[in-house]
Amino acid sequence: MAAEPDMREERLDDEDTTVDPAVEARRAAALSLLRRYGDPALRSSATPVDRFDDALQAQVAQMGKIMGDALGVGLAAPQLGLSQRLLVYRVGADAPLVALVNPELEWASDEDLEVLEEGCLSIPGVSVDVERPVHVRVRARDEQGEQRLVEASGLEARVIQHEVDHLDGVLILDRATKEGRREALRALREAQPESRAA
Repeated sequence: MAAEPDMREERLDDEDTTVDPAVEARRAAALSLLRRYGDPALRSSATPVDRFDDALQAQVAQMGKIMGDALGVGLAAPQLGLSQRLLVYRVGADAPLVALVNPELEWASDEDLEVLEEGCLSIPGVSVDVERPVHVRVRARDEQGEQRLVEASGLEARVIQHEVDHLDGVLILDRATKEGRREALRALREAQPESRAA
């Protein structure tokens, strides 16, 4: 994800310092694996996971690597074209990778809302203001099938909500204001190679 999530992506773009070519190569390779805006996989509701086996654990590790290489803080299975209710996130460089399997948003703060700029690894180069609850409680399972209850606030809550949206076929453009969506779509059109050649 790149909710506030793609703050890492934005810092990369805004810095005047030279980026390590190896980091940039890994990032480009990771981004090439992701489904992009317009792909039907990003608009479908994902299927619940029913097998907690070595393959699922390997998939979680692989998703964590792709997310890290892409310089994101969250990633949902549909972004890789997989119809699974699975997401991973890491909200700090030293934080552990967290996997949420079949997450259910049990509670979100009704009155404590915050508008922040979000980006998305599947919609590169675009960011929009999104209003979300500051606090959430999510019930899920981990990659071994154990029950997991996460009470999150701030960036962690935002990342979880962004990734759960992916599991439901919802994108940040759907949560943007009409004007924010219009500007984002204009930026997407202008970034397409055909529009540059015209």
